[in-house]
Amino acid sequence: MGGERQPGTLIRPRPIDPSKAQIENVLELTPLVDIGPDIFTNTRPLWHPPGARGIYGGAAIAQCLAAAQATIPPPSPSNGNAHFFPHSMHCYFVLAGDSTIPVLYHVERVRGGKSFITRTVQARQKGKCIFTTTISFVREGSAGEEVVGHEVGLPEGVEDALRLDEGSEGDVEAGGGPFEARRLETLNLRGSPHAKRTRQWVRCRGNLSPDAGTQGHLSALAYMTDSYFIGTIARVHNLWRFGRPSSRPSTSVSNAPLPSAANKETTLDGEEPPAPARTHIKAPAPSNAHREMAEIEQKENDANKGEDETRVIGMMVSLDHSIYFHNPRAIRADEWLFAEMDSPWAGDGRGLVFQRIWNRGGELVATCIQEGVVRLVQGREKVKL
Repeated sequence: MGGERQPGTLIRPRPIDPSKAQIENVLELTPLVDIGPDIFTNTRPLWHPPGARGIYGGAAIAQCLAAAQATIPPPSPSNGNAHFFPHSMHCYFVLAGDSTIPVLYHVERVRGGKSFITRTVQARQKGKCIFTTTISFVREGSAGEEVVGHEVGLPEGVEDALRLDEGSEGDVEAGGGPFEARRLETLNLRGSPHAKRTRQWVRCRGNLSPDAGTQGHLSALAYMTDSYFIGTIARVHNLWRFGRPSSRPSTSVSNAPLPSAANKETTLDGEEPPAPARTHIKAPAPSNAHREMAEIEQKENDANKGEDETRVIGMMVSLDHSIYFHNPRAIRADEWLFAEMDSPWAGDGRGLVFQRIWNRGGELVATCIQEGVVRLVQGREKVKL
């Protein structure tokens, strides 16, 4: 039997399944068949990063994807044993999610074709939409044997940092979140903002269970794509949410929240979400990854001395988020994935960021795009949406 119903959940959750990876327990959904068809809710409380305006955005993205995937017909003789996988997902953050209130995911079956299936999902709290997405699924192999194809290759030299790190304990302390990251120094650090590249290796902690299937790895990847994303704007402009690294106390490195919560004021450096089913989480102790990130920030700060240091970010809020899944079967979220981010444009209080994700075999498995509000403090004026 499960424990008592926890704040932020509608139904008493089942006990944590130790045979599954943390990310599987975190993203578990419960179908609400007594309320209506194609309605789901979060089984466990969703993470609210410290100081954030709402729940972590990656959770809404991933659970909407999981809910939509649950309505896709499985392979059967009636559909020619067809496998349908998502190829594109377009999301909008509408309102900040409240971690003390359950989220209801309403799936609409927009279209069911032979080659493509379309679903829209709304995440709702108190009857209001807080997040919405449209997801398109494609039938595997529907293009035929002769296809056009090309892809950008994995950047050179990035595996060296990962190999050097694999011999150490790294950021694997007990009680860590469902995924871990190895962040690299910004590429083209002395170049123009649009020429810079922020980079990191990411993977889920533990091994996803066989029950997760390809769908589970895709949901886990979706969860991780929102980490450190819109914060790219601040890094390429050498803007630091809590002031320059040289002026910050060392304890801020370990206590800072993750950079991407749904429609929230964003910070740059932080820790992954805490382990599932915990209501109150102590700030994690400083880890190797935190110390390395602090060193990277210091180097970038030193490299950009002489720039205008009076500019301070007043608000950084995710507006929309798109994911293009290129090769779903090549995605293993519990193995290292390399993400490189760049920003082709920022202006009028907004910024745009592109993210490319490769598996360790060098295959480009996904491309993501995010736009967000990026506003500077205007004198003494308080920044508001």
